[in-house]
Amino acid sequence: MIRSVGCSLLFLIISLFSELAGQAAFPEEPVDPPFKTSANIPYDANIIIGKHFKSLDIYAPPSGKNHPVVIWVHGGAWKIGDKRGVDSKPSAFTQRGYLLVSINYRLHPQASYDQQAEDIAQAIHWIHAHATEYGGDPDELFLMGHSAGAHLVALVSTNPVYLKQQSLSLKSIKGTILLDGAGYDIAEHMTTTGPTARKMYSAVFSDDPQIWKAASPVTYVRKNQSIPPFLILHVARRADSRKQSEAFARILQENKIKAEVIAAPGKTHLTINREIGLPDDLPTQKIFGFLNQHK
Repeated sequence: MIRSVGCSLLFLIISLFSELAGQAAFPEEPVDPPFKTSANIPYDANIIIGKHFKSLDIYAPPSGKNHPVVIWVHGGAWKIGDKRGVDSKPSAFTQRGYLLVSINYRLHPQASYDQQAEDIAQAIHWIHAHATEYGGDPDELFLMGHSAGAHLVALVSTNPVYLKQQSLSLKSIKGTILLDGAGYDIAEHMTTTGPTARKMYSAVFSDDPQIWKAASPVTYVRKNQSIPPFLILHVARRADSRKQSEAFARILQENKIKAEVIAAPGKTHLTINREIGLPDDLPTQKIFGFLNQHK
């Protein structure tokens, strides 16, 4: 188990530092590009430290308007990662008529998990205010995150404080998609996981059970709070992610919130994210089925 977690984390670190492929070469005869890209847009004009800090990239269909918007939040153990690590997602989403927005947020230890969630809420506010300028529909916002990003979007989707600080509410989110997270109940994870994973989590969430509770999306699940529906995907053979995913979904369902859990066979913590958009990919099929159902 410990070896499996260590290998998954190593693969994740490698993948999150990879760069997007260069722009494809087009023939001399003019053709429409597969999508339009607007990169390194700051969503916090008051804090600009390098072009990738507190900024976002927008991938839009080449034409049309009022496209539903999927906001992508990368993973990386809350400490690493970059919005450029989108793999095939821009093509996959824009070809199906969605606007994809990939965001950066401050990383630990420069920011706590709480500040990271605040960054995501601030980015959502910016997207809500500017989506129409890029062909998006501000009333059709979905959140999607992988690993640590799954924890953060789950937290923003359940604790109304973050969006309320941005003059928004949980009603602003049409649905939330989680990819192979294991931090929906930090307290449970910290008391049952092995020493390698516990060390990684305690570096971010300390050894204080009160912080564990405050950082856990399960803490905030209540009926009649406008919490959006959830699609929760996990690697089939990863025990901690399966346990956390199923428990989180059960709590959501008990509070009359729609939640579906999908186990992805044959996937790793790396490939469940990297292979979104590939033909015959089960997570891809489930993601677009969820989006089509709730848009």
